[in-house]
Parts: sequence; C-alpha cells; structure tokens
Amino acid sequence: MNSENNKLEATKKWFREAGYGMMIHWGLYCLPGGEWRGRRLKYIGEWAQQYFRIPNAEYHQLAKAFNPILFNAEEWVRVAKDAGMKYVVFTAKHHEGFAMYHSHVSKFNVVDATPFGRDVTAELAEACYKHGLGLGLYYSQDLDWSHPHGGGYLSGKTWGKGEENGYWTNNWDFPDDAHKDYTICFEEKIKPQVEEILTQYGDLCLIWFDTPQTIRPDQSEELYQLVRKHQPGCLVNSRIGNGRGDYTSAGDNELPADDKSGMLYETPATLNDTWGYKPFDTNWKSAEQVVELRRLIASHHANYLLNVGPDALGRLPAPACDILRRAGELW
Repeated sequence: MNSENNKLEATKKWFREAGYGMMIHWGLYCLPGGEWRGRRLKYIGEWAQQYFRIPNAEYHQLAKAFNPILFNAEEWVRVAKDAGMKYVVFTAKHHEGFAMYHSHVSKFNVVDATPFGRDVTAELAEACYKHGLGLGLYYSQDLDWSHPHGGGYLSGKTWGKGEENGYWTNNWDFPDDAHKDYTICFEEKIKPQVEEILTQYGDLCLIWFDTPQTIRPDQSEELYQLVRKHQPGCLVNSRIGNGRGDYTSAGDNELPADDKSGMLYETPATLNDTWGYKPFDTNWKSAEQVVELRRLIASHHANYLLNVGPDALGRLPAPACDILRRAGELW
C-alpha cells in the first residue's frame, strides 16, 4: 500500500471515530435572513435568491453590505469543541456562487467584493488547526446561480406543487435552458475553484460536494482525482455524483435505518428547520433531542453532522450555542 493510500485509510479511520461534526452554512443569504421586499421565505434560508428570483445585478449588491465585524473563528471552533464535535464543514461556496474565501478565479468573493475584506475560510482553518478539529469544506459543484451556465437546468422544479419559482437553475437571469452548457461553468469556474480550496488551506479532512444534478460521470471523476492529487488523505462525499466518493452523505435530516458499520456514512442535519440563517425560524431542537439523535445515529455506526447558520454579523445564534453546549454536557 503506497503512502497516498495510507493517508486515505488513516482519514477513514479518523472519520469513523470522530462521529460528530458541525456544519456551517454562511454566505450572502445571511443578510436578507429569509425576507425580501415584504415577503418571507417558506423554504430554507440559503435558497433566498432562488425563492424570490432576485436578479444577480441586485443580489450581488449584498456583498457591499457584508461586514460581519463580530466574526471570530476561534469562538465558533470553541463552541464546536465544547459540544464534543471533532470536525467542522464550512460552505466555501454555496449555490449563490459567492466564494467565502479568497478566490482568484472570480472576484465575487468575500475578500474582493466586500468591505470586510477578510478570508474567513483561512481564519476558520487556522482556528481548527489550533484547537485540533478537522476542517472540511463544502463546495457546490453543480449549481451556481451567478454563472450563466450553472447546472440544474435538466432537473425541473425543486419543491412542491403550486410553487412557480422552485427551480434548481437560475432561469430568471438566464432563461434559455436549452442552450446552457454546464461544461463551460465547470471549466471556467468549478474545477479551478475546487483546486483553489484544495491548495490554499492546508490539510482538509473532507470535501463536501452537493446537488449533483447536471455533472457528468467524467466530470465527477475529474474532481475526485483533483482531490486525490492535491490532498491524498482528504475524503470525498457521495454528493460529488455519479457513484463516486469515499463515504455516503445521507439525504438532508435523513436518519440511518440500519447498521452502517460496513461503510462510512454521515447524516447531515439541521438544528432548527433551515441551514442558512433565518431568524424567524425558532423551531430549535432541544439539547435532549440532539443527544437522543446523536445516540441513535451512533448506534448505527454513522456520523452526525449538525448544522448552524451564522448571522450577518458573524455570530452563531445564541440559542444554537446554548443547545450545543448543553448537549455536550449531557453526553
């Protein structure tokens, strides 16, 4: 077994033992917080641009207001560590297309497009390494509403009957789905940005891809090999698409129904009903519920990846912090 395989096997062993992690959804969507022009979002907070069909020319102006002066990466990591979590998975880029790190591929990023001007991914990476937590990065490799050829245009609606605006792709700025070519987006933005996050933030425990709607098998394979090239010990989740990946990401809030000890398996879940910040969503799980779910998931030999959505000032919501700390004490 070569050294690269040794590194990957070591991370797999670590992942099995880790058991519990924090997911953090943070992007421009935290600014509207699920509200836009007198309307409230019925869906998850990070889908605000899609739900309200906000043109990029308008939505991208939010970057000029993004100045989270209370962001403190060490505070976030301490909350996770005190809760008993062993790793953090942070949204380097979500479907809106905004990079929460310093990208040289697109100026639509937290350093170049905001008054804040700080690389929050770099600061979070430093805090994780300092306090001994693994760092994973989420990257939306298929959907990108800021790019005219972003994916999702083959998949139709995303949510229920009567919702006229529930689509995967940006079909309000770019309505001509028939002439979209995801390969252009993949070559211009997706692949080079994935290479950036693999090379700018030290050792990553995992890359968390999402929503493989349009990506071809050869493109999933190309991204997978890019990870292997730059980060031999970095795990790749199953949402890279087309049957690739090193471990299974279950459906959102989907609990394992049987024993998963023969594989690597993770349940990504929310602490309330949203992933991105939505202040009027107060349907928080209690600390006791979190402990019960953690025990159930662990009994099936799966990992529990529990999400928190920071606000526009960079704070983890106080109720979330209280619940996680209390759950850590109860465990």
